[in-house]
Order: sequence, then C-alpha cells, then structure tokens
Amino acid sequence: MAGEPLESVSLGWHGFDQDRRFAFLRKGVLAGVPWLTASKLPQLIRYKPLRRDADKAAQLPTHVLTPDGRELELRGEALCQEVARAYGAPVELMQMDHGIFDDAKISLINQSTIQAIEQEAGIQLETSRFRPNILLEADDRRPFAEDQWLNKAIQFGEAAEAAAVHIQMRDLRCMMINLDPATANANPLILKAVARMNDAYAGVYATVLSVGEVKIGDRLYLREQ
Repeated sequence: MAGEPLESVSLGWHGFDQDRRFAFLRKGVLAGVPWLTASKLPQLIRYKPLRRDADKAAQLPTHVLTPDGRELELRGEALCQEVARAYGAPVELMQMDHGIFDDAKISLINQSTIQAIEQEAGIQLETSRFRPNILLEADDRRPFAEDQWLNKAIQFGEAAEAAAVHIQMRDLRCMMINLDPATANANPLILKAVARMNDAYAGVYATVLSVGEVKIGDRLYLREQ
C-alpha cells in the first residue's frame, strides 16, 4: 500500500518497525510469489494504512483509508472483499512478524539519483514512487553514487552504538516505479530512463548491522567494514 513518511523510526533486526508486516495472500497460488502487490493490482498503492490512536504511533496500523475516502478495519472482512473484487480472485490478509521483503530488509536511494532520473524522463517524480526506506542526501552529488557503496556500511549518527546497515546489493527496478503514487496510472518512461542511465538499477538494498533509532536529519557515515 502507500508508503508513510516518518520523523523517526526504530531499526530492528527485521528492518524498520511495522514495515511490511501485513500482506494479502492470493489464495490458491502455490508457485512463485504468493503475495498480492501493486504489480498485479496497481490501485493497491492508493490505499493508506492508518492508526486511529495518535498516542500509539508505534503500534501496527488498525485501519486503511481507501482511495474513495472510506476507513475500513485492516483485519475486517470488508477490506478483504474489496481488494479481492478489484483483483478478481480471493485473497486473505496475513500478518508476518518478521516482515515480507523482496531482496533485503532496507532500501536506500540518494536524492541526486531521483533528480537525475527526473531530468532524463522529463517528468516530476515523487520520492514515494521509488518506495525507499531511507532517502538520503550524500556529499557525492553524482547520480547513482550508491553503486559505489556496495559491501560498505552506513552508520546513522555519531553515537558508539548507533544503528548501522550493510550495503548488500544494487536495487534492480521493475514496473513499480512507473506507477504514479496518487493515481496508480503507469508511465513506462520512468523505467526506460533508469534502464538507459544505469541498466535499470536505482538505489541499493541493505541488511541490518546494529539496531537503534533513525531520524530525519541524522548525519550518515559511510565506512569500510
């Protein structure tokens, strides 16, 4: 569903708290990826998870805001039925305590990379289109500078026990970045631009080295392991 901007978040051994802890299972799918994603139902990215109790921001979502403005219970039958109708086949909500990830638990992208793709495609792009866990602004302003960070570590802040991640692999992009976060309409020019510029890679995946709080404004340190 839609991503959520946060001022701060706890990084644990299974990624950021609450990240990708629920999924719709496509009933009867026994091979390949069983989860329903926006690659199969683009309108899914227009649904927004909600927490009704503002004092419990650390808890998992309880409701979902639909594209037409209704609030449905996350675990309720109405939401499940609506998604199933839109998809055209039965689905079932599942909670996964350790999260559901494509290749690694953390994704990062550099602001200069998004800006370069935007210029190449000739289209203004929202950061949420790339669905990163972390958007950062590096001293190295070159687009795709992240490719040079493989097998290095990024530390969040200066504390001795600060959170840190290991840059594991480049992020090979798919049609998901073609989807407008507001409308779910697809524009193939975005993925084509990334393919021309960097063989369809944009951003990197990382695994967790040490846990802790990550917040907007943290100074990041790139270091050898």
